[in-house]
This record gives sequence, C-alpha cells and structure tokens, in this order.
Amino acid sequence: MKKALILLIVLLMAFEGLAVHAESDTTAPADAAQTAATEAETDEQPEEGEAPADTEAEEDIFEPIVYDYNELTVGTVTPFDGKFFTQMWGNVATDLDVRALIHGYDLVEWRVEDGVFAIDPSVVSGIVVTENPAGDRTYTLTLYNDLYYSDNTQITAWDYAFSMLLSVAPEIAEIGGSPRPKDYLVGYEAYENGDVPYLAGVRVLADDTIAITVSNEYLPFFYELALLDCAPYPISVIAPGCRVADDGQGVYITNEDETIEESLFTADLLRETILNEETGYLSHPSVTSGPYRLVSFDGQTVEMEINEYYKGNSDGELPLIPRLIYKTVSIDTMVDQLATGEVGLLNKCVSADVIQQATQLLVRSENNFALSNYTRNGMLFISFCCEQEPVNDLAVRQAVALCMDKEGIVGDTVMNYGLRVDGYYGMGQWMYQLIDGTTAYPVEDPGADADQAALEAYDAEMAEWEALNMDDVQVYDLNVAEAVALLEENGWTLNRDGEAFDPEKDDVRCKDVDGVIVPLELKLICPEGSSANEALQANFADHLAEAGILLDIEIMPMQELLRYYYRLDERDCDMVMLATNFDILFDPSVNFMPDGEETINPYNTTAISDEALYNLTVDMRQTSPDDVIGYCRKWIDFETRFQELVPVISVYSNVYFDFYPRVLHNYDVSSNVTWGQAIIGAYMSDASDEELAGEENAEGDLEIIG
Repeated sequence: MKKALILLIVLLMAFEGLAVHAESDTTAPADAAQTAATEAETDEQPEEGEAPADTEAEEDIFEPIVYDYNELTVGTVTPFDGKFFTQMWGNVATDLDVRALIHGYDLVEWRVEDGVFAIDPSVVSGIVVTENPAGDRTYTLTLYNDLYYSDNTQITAWDYAFSMLLSVAPEIAEIGGSPRPKDYLVGYEAYENGDVPYLAGVRVLADDTIAITVSNEYLPFFYELALLDCAPYPISVIAPGCRVADDGQGVYITNEDETIEESLFTADLLRETILNEETGYLSHPSVTSGPYRLVSFDGQTVEMEINEYYKGNSDGELPLIPRLIYKTVSIDTMVDQLATGEVGLLNKCVSADVIQQATQLLVRSENNFALSNYTRNGMLFISFCCEQEPVNDLAVRQAVALCMDKEGIVGDTVMNYGLRVDGYYGMGQWMYQLIDGTTAYPVEDPGADADQAALEAYDAEMAEWEALNMDDVQVYDLNVAEAVALLEENGWTLNRDGEAFDPEKDDVRCKDVDGVIVPLELKLICPEGSSANEALQANFADHLAEAGILLDIEIMPMQELLRYYYRLDERDCDMVMLATNFDILFDPSVNFMPDGEETINPYNTTAISDEALYNLTVDMRQTSPDDVIGYCRKWIDFETRFQELVPVISVYSNVYFDFYPRVLHNYDVSSNVTWGQAIIGAYMSDASDEELAGEENAEGDLEIIG
C-alpha cells in the first residue's frame, strides 16, 4: 500500500476540480494519532445534491449572510453522550470536543510541529528530573501562580493531586465509572489494595509544586512525558468538605474539618456531585479551567461562553469568539444549514454525499465558503464480544471477517474519501504513515559535505526504514469459500435438525455442542443513523448468509449502545459497530489487558484474553523515546498478532472534512488538532485573509472586526 495515501489525496483534490477551485489553501492532511474515542454519523444519507438549474436560483440561495460575530454555531452528526468530565464514563468524540474547550491547563501537551509530548510552558514554570538508586524517576514541577478556575479561585498543586487521586478512587467504580489505572506510579499497587492510605508516587511539596514519581518497572516508556498529563479539577465542587493532604509520604483525601471522624469522601457524595442529572459535574461542570465555560446542555445542544479567567494556551492564544453553540445536525439538512448561515462550521464530515454537496456549495457560492481536510487517526470497525459464544472461537471470528466486503462498504459510505484498513490503526497515525512511506523517515540528511562514513551510515539507516513493511500482517479479503472451509473444519456442519448442512435448502449452519444443536446466529448492534448502516446488508450480512451464518442487525441509540460496548451492561450481542479516534498517546495495553479473576477491565471492550497480544503492547510502550524505528518494529509485531486473533474487524479509515464560511479566520484544524483546540485564536471578520495580512504588516497588529 505504499503511496496509497498520496493517491487518495490526489483523488480528493481532483474531484470534479471542486476542492482545488474552492479552497486554494486547503489544509493538507497531516500526521496524527486520540483514547478509545467513539462516534457515529446520525440520520439517513440524502440523495446526492444537484446543482441549481439556473443562475437566478443560485442568487436566491446564496444571498449575502449576515453573521453574528459574537457567536459561532458548530454542527456535528455525532450525538452527545453528555459526559463532559474525564473518560471514566466513556469517550464519545463530541463529548471529548467539549472537554477540550471547558477543561484546560494540562501539565503536558502534544506539540504538533515537533511530534512529541512536552511540558506545557503556560502552566509549568520549571521542571527538575531526578532518579533514585532503584531507577524510579521523579519529575518535580513548579506551577505558575496565575492559573484560575472560571469562578476566579486559584488553581494550585493540590488541584492536580486531587485529579490523580479521583481518577484511581474505588468510589468511582461504585457509581458506575471506570477508574483509570495508574500502575506506573510508585506506590500505586499498595494504595489500590488498601495497604496504605496514601499514594506515594504523588507529592505536593508546596502550593505551586508537585512531584510525580514513575516506577522503574514502567520505564522506559515511549511517550514518557505523557505519563505526567493531568488537568485540574475543583475539589470544592466535586467533593465539598474534603481536602487533599500530604504528610510527607504521599497524597490522600481527608476531611476539611478534622473533628469529623467519618470520611466525607464517599460514593454517595460523588453520586450526587457528579451524577446528578441537573447539577452533576459529569454533564453540567460548573467550575472549569479551559478557554470556555459551559452555560447549558439540553442533550442536543451545548452552549459555551468565554472563560474570562483563562490566561491563554502555550502559544499565547486566547478565545476570541464570545459564544459557541455546539449542536447535532441532520445529514439531510446540514449543508443547507451551512448555506443559510444557521450553522457556521460543519465538523468531521464523513458521508461522501455530504462532502460532495458541501464542495459544490463552495463553488456555487463564489468562494464564500472554505474547507479543511485532514486524515483521520481512527477507523470504522466491528468489535467482537469475545466473552460470548460462539465468537469466542477464533475460527468463527476469522470466518466472519472473511465474509466482509470492505471495499464495498468504503464505496457505499465514504467513496474516494477513505481506504480500507487491516489492523488497529488509522490513516492519520504517524506509525502507519512512516511504514506506508507517506511521511518522511526521521533520518537526518548528513549533507553534501559529509564524509564517506557519514554517508554510509545514512544509507544504512534509510535502508532499515525502507525495509519496514506490513506484508506479514494478515488481510481478510472477501472469501466466502475460505470462510466455509474454516467453519466446516471447526464443526459447523449440521442443520437445525442435526443432519448434514445443505446450503441449497438450510438457512443456518449448526454445531453439536455437548449434545445440543447450536445455530450460528449472530447479533450485531449499530448506532442510530450511522452512514455505514445501510452498507452492511449487501456487503456483510448477505455474504454471511452465503456461508451459513445468520446476522441480526439491531439499530439502537448511541448512549444505550455504549453501555454494551464498555461492558457496563451484560451483553446479549456478538458484535458492536462503532468508529473511533485513537489517543495521541497510543498505548493499547489497557485495551488488551485481560480481565482479572473477579474483575472486568472495561477498557478491554472486546473482552479478548490473550497474553501474547497483551505482552506485545507492553513491549511496545516500553521502548525508549529516542528509538522510533524500534517502536515501529514492535508496532508491526502487535498488528500482526492483532490480525491473527481478529478481536476487531477493522473496516476503513477516511479523510475528515470541515466546512465553514470565509469570515471564520485562523481556523487551523488537523489530524492532531480537534476543532475545539483549533477554534482558540480563531475569529470572525468581514476582511479577507489578504486584507488582514496587509493590515498586520502595516500596523504590526491585527484588528478584529465584530
């Protein structure tokens, strides 16, 4: 597949000449990588839009739009789950976008231009790294004293310590959340088991100083500084009456009033402060630290206003658009809403029909609109529920995978704007792009004046990179005959009456399991309105039927589906269809860590239990940060084992499109930058980019109109 991504981009730019003509400075697809975030397009696909019949009609449709520059409405087809506080209750893409806007001041950030994690210099004024004789590494961070929440209360080191303690608190599990293991911290196991009341790996040394100690057993870690990532949360709102203390051994949560003997930090307290449907911090976080603050949420629409106490991000950018309205829109009407000004930004468009209609709008509106496209760092997939029979059987999973026509689904859903994938990756992930040859290898050119030894070393290193490939990664092409052979070898040779299965007259293959005739009937659940739903019958279900497998496709609301996906409710399905964007910190070890004897790992959504696969993920993360090629080799090994086991049928990855009027300036979205991050520093103005550039050059400053 070398250079396949380049071919795709050529196809995109060549589509009827529209993309190039409409947007001469279209954002090029960039390098990428986001937690197991989930999303789905909503509403049914419309018929392909047609150009207006005459010029008069065009003028009627594209009358000048008067925008309110104090407000931007952003449209999305992905429903909200309303979980705007951490990923411990799920990670829907729209919720993640809101979190990026209302929570801020993380200790660590991803530097897009460098492709690395780094300390956020707007939050941390200094860092000292030390190592003890055992090899444990301590990062002592000093914070700026000008960090404030949206209610004007100061953010200190105690707030970050509270966030870390809350993320591992057993009380979170008691109220239905999924604590995120921090087994990389010194003393975590003893704290988790209740052996000690304090978390030794986190110390608060002063109001502006926090020390985080990573265990030597977890090092090296490829994304090392990302282990320090933490956003502050207000204990006064989430756990009123409580405080964080540190007596010299580590941090812990205690009562503010020391005369109260019984701990106030309980599941009952958090159930009220976090989960209350009207005031809980999960859906209505009232005191936050990001560039915007939440004003309201009604299930369909999120309203946000500028947080006046936000100091700006590491690039010195402040939010400039006073109000943001983020709402779900219909695939049927979203382009019309953009054309009339009802929506000012359409984010993450996936449907080929929508992309074509919106691109035609760009041309017909005489360049009043713009687009940005960027490769997705995720994929559409079908996840097996590997704790369920019969999909706990490898042969069944492989046979099911062989009955999918991936190219057919791509063609029916995203057309030339996507590519099939065969592994746990997306087109925008940097590892895939390096191995696929669409990103330059990280090898420094010695220059024309280099000596022979340097040139030979350069050639040898380049040869190592060029030798990397995914040729040994198993690919499941549509092959019903091979699927049948696998099933017959595995004993699926009977009909419902226990006689030999006859494909000419029998509807389903069966197997004798301990004297019981079990039919090979599977259930797939899909989110309401996904643009891929209609493609499943002809490209998947029909081929399964040819092989003797019956598939029941059930469509359900996203919130209900997610509970099954995250194993919060007992599953009565065999497969779940969703789409995901991977974390930039790509550490799938948590996703493939087997369940415990008495515990369920909710992040292991497939319920796969394979020590070899898990060990490969651990080996991958335990790569030195400077060994990029070593990490890529291990990534290929992981992908190879993943495809052998096929806990997930990867379907396609694609290019996202954002559409917006040209009055929105400085909107720099990309594979690594969500719209919620890109909107900081963006603004609305009547002036053209050329005029604004002229003003900046002439005046040395930029005047914001509106």
